[in-house]
Amino acid sequence: MTSADKPARSRRPMIRDDRGSAVAEWVMVSAMLVLLTVTVLQIGFALHVRTTLLDAAGEGARHAGLFGAGLEAGEERAADLIAMSIGGGYAESVVASTTELDGAPVVAVTVRSPLPLIGLLGLPDALEVTGHAPQETLDAE
Repeated sequence: MTSADKPARSRRPMIRDDRGSAVAEWVMVSAMLVLLTVTVLQIGFALHVRTTLLDAAGEGARHAGLFGAGLEAGEERAADLIAMSIGGGYAESVVASTTELDGAPVVAVTVRSPLPLIGLLGLPDALEVTGHAPQETLDAE
């Protein structure tokens, strides 16, 4: 066998086989898509909780603003609505107060609750919403 009969050696480095790369790419892309989907769902859930708390605070303020009703009635109404909607753990800090706006009495109900970050678990007292309503008074004029 002469040197002319020997196969020529390639000077290029050996190219690796592509087997299995499609599976690895699919796993990485699908993991990223699952993480993105879960993140969008969690943001939607957090906004749902915030909207529910804001609605309950507004309803509690309207209830407390009725003639003859007290601030405690507004706090209780807001806490009941929150407990029925998303759970009692979100209704632990409900405070009603009265302020003046342009000479007219206004009831404010403030709710502090956890901000859900992972499912229902989250940072305690990180979310604060306030609902306002005019307070009915008996004018003695």
